Amino acid sequence: MNALIASPAAAVKVGTVPRFQITRRLNGGCSCLSSHRNSASSTPSATRFSIQRNGQNLRLVLVAKAADSTQPTSSSAATKTLVPDDGFTLAKISFGVIGLSLGVSLLSYGFGAYFNILPGSEWSALMLTYGFPLAIIGMALKYAELKPVPCLSYSDAVALRETCATPILKQVRNDVIRYRYGDEQHLEEALKRIFQYGQGGGIPRRSAPVLQKIREEVTDDGKYCLVLAFEAKALQLSDFEKRQAKFTSFFGPDITAEVGTGEGDLFEVRLVSNSNAAVSSS
Repeated sequence: MNALIASPAAAVKVGTVPRFQITRRLNGGCSCLSSHRNSASSTPSATRFSIQRNGQNLRLVLVAKAADSTQPTSSSAATKTLVPDDGFTLAKISFGVIGLSLGVSLLSYGFGAYFNILPGSEWSALMLTYGFPLAIIGMALKYAELKPVPCLSYSDAVALRETCATPILKQVRNDVIRYRYGDEQHLEEALKRIFQYGQGGGIPRRSAPVLQKIREEVTDDGKYCLVLAFEAKALQLSDFEKRQAKFTSFFGPDITAEVGTGEGDLFEVRLVSNSNAAVSSS
């Protein structure tokens, strides 16, 4: 058998239909192999091969199957689901807004009724009497109001909260996700003791970290974890790291504090519960 000879016509195209020809000699006989694809689309198509040898025509049809480009997803890469906090509690209500709205409404209607613009002039004095203090109290509460921080809770962490979270972790979570009055910031007493505002070895009060959000998650070894995300532009990660033991002692017992960086310029303090479901249930 002689060597295979590929003709220059191997890359000839007619419109969008590719064709090629390969010619070889077999012991004095000429054999010609030509290919013709019926379609240039990406869908599976048939490719016909016509073979001529000493006047005999042979036809071979091959059907190409499109490769499946979809890759099987790994079950271990399943994404965590966030649990929305849609429940109604009094902690989510701003008493400052309620008092201010009710007081202003009574004052407005009382003045309208007093000048006979609105009906009920006989009740105008009573509305003005109660509307004015309600408005003052509402404004005072609104001024002293500390809004709750966002809380991201994953489904696996919510399932472990009642059995694995320590009472202190539950109290911390409940305190920071509700309206507070009279406090300058969330966890004010805890941060004051940990960072020792204005004391030797401490930090200035104006440099105090501010809690921005919290997150409930489960660690790789299956433990409940409450993550506190702070904004502290005047502090470094080392300022948190050297107080890691103080975070553990203040929010303990049965927790381990871990310090790291989070999204953007936030610092994260991860309070990992050392309690498990078996111990908590007993």
